[in-house]
Amino acid sequence: MAESAGNIPDTIEQMAQDLAAQLEEQSIENPVMVGIHTGGVWIAEQLHNKLNIMEPLGNLDISFYRDDFTRIGMNPQVRPSKLPFSIDNQHIILIDDVLHTGRTIRAALNELFDYGRPASIMLAVLVERGGRELPIEANVVGCRMTLGSNEQVKLIGPDPLSLEIQQSP
Repeated sequence: MAESAGNIPDTIEQMAQDLAAQLEEQSIENPVMVGIHTGGVWIAEQLHNKLNIMEPLGNLDISFYRDDFTRIGMNPQVRPSKLPFSIDNQHIILIDDVLHTGRTIRAALNELFDYGRPASIMLAVLVERGGRELPIEANVVGCRMTLGSNEQVKLIGPDPLSLEIQQSP
């Protein structure tokens, strides 16, 4: 049920086309892009280049913004977030690797709003796997997967990128 490593470049290319179409449809000309550590940043780097976005790529480490870190544990490699632009009144394309419960995206939105008030936020994810706990939906989805309750999908990378199904503890 996993996306093969050979298909990820094609999937990212399709995501870039879908994002470009949505930006055009909404008359958004100069968006900024932000990837969520770590897999979202890997995807964002490629999409950023394909869409020829002028502003530098931003990245978020949402570890301190998660509402479930007491349950899942704190990431021992917390990195500082880097937003090399003002987000006030910006149209932001937020990129993550896997959309599952929605909690990572909620944390990313909380952090972004701590930096200012964007004009809009568009969400693109490589994999949508269902199991939402919060009402969050991606604007652009690379692929959808159906996994068992004891399975997780993990993006391995950065070069080459591949998806791996893992059994949950």
